[in-house]
Amino acid sequence: MQAAERVFAEKGFAATSMGDIAEQAQLPRSNLHYYFKTKDDLFRAVLQDLLEVWKQDALSFEHFDDPRVVLTSYIRAKMAHSRSRPLGSKIWAEEMLHGAPVLRANLDESLVPWARLKEAKIRRWVEQGRILPVQPSALLYMIWASTQHYADFGYQVALLNDGEPLSDRDFESAVQTVTSVILRGIGLEP
Repeated sequence: MQAAERVFAEKGFAATSMGDIAEQAQLPRSNLHYYFKTKDDLFRAVLQDLLEVWKQDALSFEHFDDPRVVLTSYIRAKMAHSRSRPLGSKIWAEEMLHGAPVLRANLDESLVPWARLKEAKIRRWVEQGRILPVQPSALLYMIWASTQHYADFGYQVALLNDGEPLSDRDFESAVQTVTSVILRGIGLEP
């Protein structure tokens, strides 16, 4: 799966072959085909894995009710995955940019209900006066865009950082900044 994620991100879906992935994974192609009959099946599995990881990042929505705790935890988890799995974010972006040709049906069944639950919690916070009025989906989109930027535009981030990837300290500062800006935007102190 990691080899597939790497090759799909580097070459794109259309230019990737099962042979490329088998070579990257240092496996015979037949072994790869034993688990994944087609390139579409493997690509779908990579995308589904990413979606499940990102859903796990949002478990704070289920475990806590304090908007500061929930959003701080969620942003930190999303930023951590942008750093540890930047290629996955690029694959996801490519799939979305093309209208989700591989995952379209799955998204209606998995992503949409999942997002609606998060939006409902944000809406409750607004109704309870715990955060400033905000469109729940817009808040989620802002979090996704801000956190995934560090993966999708990693080259640009490094370029603007004197050609170097962010150090641990710089990355932690970025996490703190993103968190602070989002929390202050909804009327919370970080």
